[in-house]
Amino acid sequence: MVINDWIHTIAGLFIMLSLALGVDCGHNPLFIHKYFLFFTLFIGANLFQFGFTKFCPMGLILKKLGVPETK
Repeated sequence: MVINDWIHTIAGLFIMLSLALGVDCGHNPLFIHKYFLFFTLFIGANLFQFGFTKFCPMGLILKKLGVPETK
């Protein structure tokens, strides 16, 4: 997988995890606190700003870890 694939995979995982930890629908065994929804907002804001600036902090981290940019 290349950096772009990893970014989408990690962002999707973090969004699902933060929703599971932050949404209380009465019977959610994973619910911890509603403030986990701010993490979902943070990820969405990063994806939104990437659309305009083409800058992604996760991309820099993955590049330093040696993940290839292209196939």
